[in-house]
Amino acid sequence: MTTLKNDRLLRALLRQPVDVTPVWVMRQAGRYLPEYRATRARAGSFMQLCTTPELACEVTLQPLERFDLDAAILFSDILTIPHAMGLGLHFVEGEGPQFERPVASPQDVARLGVPDPEVELRYVMDAVRVIRRQLSGRVPLIGFSGSPWTLATYMVEGRGTKEFAKVKGMMFEQPAVMHRLLEVLARSVTSYLNAQIAAGAQVVMVFDTWGGVLTPRDYREFSLRYMEQIVSGLTRENDGRRVPVVLFTKGGGAWLEAMADTGCDALGIDWTQDIGEARRRVGDRVALQGNMDPCVLYSSPERIKSEVRTILDSFGAGPGHVFNLGHGIHQHVNPDHMKVLVDAVHEQSAAGRQGRAAKTR
Repeated sequence: MTTLKNDRLLRALLRQPVDVTPVWVMRQAGRYLPEYRATRARAGSFMQLCTTPELACEVTLQPLERFDLDAAILFSDILTIPHAMGLGLHFVEGEGPQFERPVASPQDVARLGVPDPEVELRYVMDAVRVIRRQLSGRVPLIGFSGSPWTLATYMVEGRGTKEFAKVKGMMFEQPAVMHRLLEVLARSVTSYLNAQIAAGAQVVMVFDTWGGVLTPRDYREFSLRYMEQIVSGLTRENDGRRVPVVLFTKGGGAWLEAMADTGCDALGIDWTQDIGEARRRVGDRVALQGNMDPCVLYSSPERIKSEVRTILDSFGAGPGHVFNLGHGIHQHVNPDHMKVLVDAVHEQSAAGRQGRAAKTR
């Protein structure tokens, strides 16, 4: 077993006691950091940054040098799987990811196969291995993937979208084709995450970025069903430890109970949900991760500290909380404000525990 100097995240995700509430932030290695922008410029392109393990390691570790974070998250992209399927992923400045060969027909779906994580996605696994070595047990490493529905959205649309016309058109008009696409993606995500775990990821997270655009019926059929399939197929113990699984559906607050029923260990929640109410709904079945509005980081340090207090108070006493934003940190946030957030979570949660302990004496 690898000795972890800081295992707060793993303990909190498994609803075990911790000394302070652990905190990490989605997209914590990213454009808001000047050192990230320097590394990105040196790499020459975003894809080169993602596919060079040493550079991916460098940017993964950058926020840990600035902030007292309780986890590192693998620097990669959610679209690595469709890229490995041969769809021609590239990034256009100011427009985001695009595919040269989007999925538009049953024949396109039939041509897709499950990528070998140690062949087509070897650069990700090598990055995981390099990061684990460089971390030397400092904090746990989080691996991740996009959910099948979210990956399918980009693959069918060919790029980001606000209307979801093509992917929902396929879902409504050709549901059998959509299910075939989601099935191969579910198998691909399961294989990909298990390979990350074998390479050294100590937590894995599934980002269902676009599940919230579906109706309750369609969410259960086209998104949740496949995330449950993934959870059931994941390696849940490695290196002598439980490997927690976190599911996050942006805009998915209506389905927390159903998500908790998948067998995952924790749910990420966005800022549109009150975390105390979410805890009441799911009870002690899962831990909760979240959920400050990322835009709070544009406000003053005092306001950031106040919002941290509100969220900690709303969650209340007891185990099972990982503090995070309700989605990724924005690129124009002042890094000093990130430090205020991280320090406030640790300081206020420690003070809260000490206060409750004093009351019981």
